[in-house]
Amino acid sequence: MKTFNGEVLFLDRSNINTDEIIPARYLTENSKEALKPYLLEDLALDGFDPSKLKGVGAIVTRANFGCGSSREHAPWALEVNGINIVIAENFARIFRQNMYNCGMIAAELPSTVLDELFHEFAGEKTLLAVDTKQANLTFTAAAKQRTIPFTLNGFEKALVEAGGWVEYAAGKYYTEIASK
Repeated sequence: MKTFNGEVLFLDRSNINTDEIIPARYLTENSKEALKPYLLEDLALDGFDPSKLKGVGAIVTRANFGCGSSREHAPWALEVNGINIVIAENFARIFRQNMYNCGMIAAELPSTVLDELFHEFAGEKTLLAVDTKQANLTFTAAAKQRTIPFTLNGFEKALVEAGGWVEYAAGKYYTEIASK
């Protein structure tokens, strides 16, 4: 299972698409590692500097994250940079499933809760701790802390705990076949 703790990057914008997550010009790369330096390189957001991603473990953003092309490269670029959880109001359907297929978390929170998080924590060094067993997100900055529940259904939790779809399938189906 991946780790879901770390510093939070607040991206105050909706509709961040897969071309902004990883530009299409890099999709010819043949490894996840090759995608690493290009994460969010083309993100159109005032004040954002992609060179400041070192140490980031989570992203908090607005609605419709991962819209655009349905490519696995977008979650891979996040994953190879150590960002295993994105928190948004909602996600493009295929992007969301690709996150879970990679053993990552696409946590959905209501816009009112996201507004509160941006108000309380954006602009401060904020750390996130994720409890997958209880499905809780704990944000900490300076002397303030806030724990928020999120939804993680049984199959999503199984994919996260296994490390992704391939590992889940290997453990579940290979074990069943080998025992026959």
